[in-house]
This record gives sequence, structure tokens and C-alpha cells, in this order.
Amino acid sequence: MKQITRNAALVATAAAVLAGLSSPPAASAAPAVRPLEWGRCAGPDLDPRQRCATVEVPMDYADPAGPSIGIVVSRIPSENPAARRGALLMIPGGPGGTSVDAPSEKGQRLPRAVREAYDLIGFAPRGNTPSTAVGCGLRYADLATSRLRPWPAPDGSVADNMLSARRMSDACASNGGELIRHIGTANVARDIDRVRAALGEPRLSAWGVSYGTYVGAVYGQLYPHRTDRIVLDSNGDPDPVRVQRAWLAGFERGVEDVFPEFAAWASAPGNPDRVARTAAQVRSRFLSLAARLDRAPLPRPGANPPVLDGNELRQAMLSALYDPDGFADLARLMRAAERGTALPAPPSPPEELLQNATAVGAGTICNDAAWPRSAEVYQRDVTDSRAAYPLTAGMPRNAMLCAAWPYRPRQPAVRITGDGPSNVLLVQNERDVATPLSGALRMRQALGRRAVMVTVDATGHDAYLANGNACGDRAVTDFLTSGRRPDRDVRCA
Repeated sequence: MKQITRNAALVATAAAVLAGLSSPPAASAAPAVRPLEWGRCAGPDLDPRQRCATVEVPMDYADPAGPSIGIVVSRIPSENPAARRGALLMIPGGPGGTSVDAPSEKGQRLPRAVREAYDLIGFAPRGNTPSTAVGCGLRYADLATSRLRPWPAPDGSVADNMLSARRMSDACASNGGELIRHIGTANVARDIDRVRAALGEPRLSAWGVSYGTYVGAVYGQLYPHRTDRIVLDSNGDPDPVRVQRAWLAGFERGVEDVFPEFAAWASAPGNPDRVARTAAQVRSRFLSLAARLDRAPLPRPGANPPVLDGNELRQAMLSALYDPDGFADLARLMRAAERGTALPAPPSPPEELLQNATAVGAGTICNDAAWPRSAEVYQRDVTDSRAAYPLTAGMPRNAMLCAAWPYRPRQPAVRITGDGPSNVLLVQNERDVATPLSGALRMRQALGRRAVMVTVDATGHDAYLANGNACGDRAVTDFLTSGRRPDRDVRCA
């Protein structure tokens, strides 16, 4: 379960609804809003036009008079006030991602007509630095992406995963304070409505990416009358029972959708990083190499963990498939490992950032919906997954730390439905490892008459402005600037 450049993806998905009712509870009614005090944003290389402010929101919406937390919001004003329509909120992926810098970064890639029509708004969702932050104080070894994503043992056992789940969830309970109990998608949606009110906007447009599509859908479900034009880019399965478990399981299909693209690239004549003569050989060599590294890992100084074993190779594969630009990294790693060496590990985000993103991800994923607590459930699911999807070796159905989470969801997850205004445009790559088309189609089905879907014949995570596909980009830009959508679902070749 984006907003996920490849390094941002590493943080956000590694950290991979404190749910609401079908309408916001009465306790979340917003009080009188004080004008925002805009000031300088922290951080290097930001557009000098970008300014930041803090919106105070209840930590617990069931207790609005209780402790409050700060949500940091950023803004670059419309470049043409005469053409301004409103505010466009960029909703980050993850969970565990932030869009505070997005107005200065991805926002500047938006067409000028969009930048003129909207103030570009970013924010750090609750728990994320520089908003009031949360942390779990995990061991450094537990911050490894292959530990946060629950790869089973080489023989398929989940016993060690269950032990890790207990240790890590205990750390979150001990160090996360009261805030970690109130991290969750529906509360992020409630925070967004406080941000909208603080901005003085009667309605809000949004561009949500990856996990941000679920946030955007939940916001539209809880506050349909507050939405203007909503773009959901790289969509996950909004299953109201499994929620994040369904998104994790999506990697099974996502890898099978994207790996053939890597295999075709890695077997192409003339490719200096060619792995094999045919695509079928690339797949078989990857599986054989992973099995060999399961038996005999290679040292990898500086990495976390400091070895290249089968699961670390599988994790490297998963990360590389987010973007075709990463294919060469995976091919070079495979070739080096076949020679008995391991390439240096890619740069990792700072530990402080990983600790924060991981805690937000854990709180969201574990609070949004209850996870099974029985090792037998995970063992059965992992065994079935390994047989059907050998590339992912059972990881997508394994036990995350949520298997031992000490808190139960306070409310049922928000169910996404077709009730509300028809003002949603979904845009989706056909081959996306993290949010596969199969899950996006379930989001499309859930939204019903509210949505139209543009499917782009492209590979990678993120669709709008990410593939050079004029048809898909034009559809989104036209919707944001004019409100026009295709009459029906379309495919952009």
C-alpha cells in the first residue's frame, strides 16, 4: 500500500481506519477556526513561495475538548489569482508519507493551468514529522524493510514473524504514547476537513496517490458535500473488512503483472545489464538465485541486515519493480550475486525518519482493521501463497506486527460506496507492483456512479505525470481545470 519516488516508497511502504461511521460523528464538528499564521517552512531547497502553518485538531475526535495535536500544512498560492478555483490538496501515500514539500516538488510538475487554478496544499498527516510526531523506538534491525514486510523463513515458517510482531508491537505500545492509538485513516480524513476549514475553503479538491487514494475515498465518504474535484491515482483495494491486509496481498498480483516487463528488459539483446537470453530464463534464474541465497547468504556490509539472503533479494526485486528505472539495479544485483559477491546497499533514509514513518504506518495499518492473531491462520495463508505466487514467497499474506497489536479498532472501517457527488476521477497504470489494476478495479466498483476510471498502458507506481502518456495526463489535467471527465471508463494506449 506511494506517493511512493522509490526512496519515498521504501519509507512509506516499509511502515506498511481508525475508522469512522458512515458519516462523521457529532463530536468531530469543527469549532470556530482561527486564521492560519503562515511562516517559513523547514527544509532545504524549497520554493520560496511555499509557506507553512499549523492546524490544531483533537487527538481523539470522540473527546474534542481533550488534548490536541498539530497538523503542519504547506501552501503555494495560485499563480494567477484571477483564474483561481480553490485549493488542491496533495494527499501522500504510505501510510507514513508526507506531502509537506510537495507544493515545491511534484506540484511544480503540474501544468501551468492547474497551478493557476489552485493553491497547492501539502500536509504532514497526524503522527508524521513535522506535525505532532509519534515513534515506536524500534531496534535498528527491526527497521529493515524485509522485517517490516513480513517475509517468512526460507522453509515457509512464520514462527519468527510472530515473535517479531510481538516484540515490535510491544515497543509501539510502550513508546508510542496515547497518540499511536489515534493514528488511522478516518482520523486523517477528519483532520483534512479541519485543514479545509482553516484554509477558508467551502470545498476541497485533492490529488491522492497510492495509500492517499484510500484517504481521499474515505474523505469523500465522510464529507461528500465538502469535495470538489477528486483525483485518485494508483488505487488500492478498499475492502472494508481487510483494508490494509488486502493492500499487502495485492503485491502477489502486482509482482506477477510487472515482473514480465523486467524479464523482457533483462533478456533484451544489446542490454549491457542483460541477465539471460529469454524472459523465461530471467524468471527461473531469479527463483534459483533466491533459493541459493536462502541456503548460503552473502555478506553485505553497510546494509540492514548486513547480508544478502533470499528474502533480501526478493525485497530488492519488489523495490525495483516500483519503477522501470530500477530494473538495472535489480539486474546488476542478480549478476553480482551469481558471481558470489553482493553490491553495496542503496542509501537508506535516516533512522529518525524511518522510526517516524514506521510508527505512523504501524498505527494506521493495525488500527484500521483487526488482524488475525493466530499463527495457524498466517501459516496456512503463507503456504497457499507460496504455491501460487513463488516470486513473493508468501510475504503478502504473512503476519505483520499487527498480528500482536495490543489495541482493537474502535469502530468499523469506513465502507466506500457510490453515495455522493459524481466528482471522482481514477487514474491507474495497468502494471503497478504496489497497487495493481485488480485492486484498482475494486475501488472503481465500490465508487460506482461517483467515478470514472482512466487506465493507462504503462508500468510503474504513480500514473499522472509519471509515464509521459499524453492521453492519461490530459484526462486528469482537463478534469482539474475544467471539471470535464470522459463519458465512460477509458484505456489510454
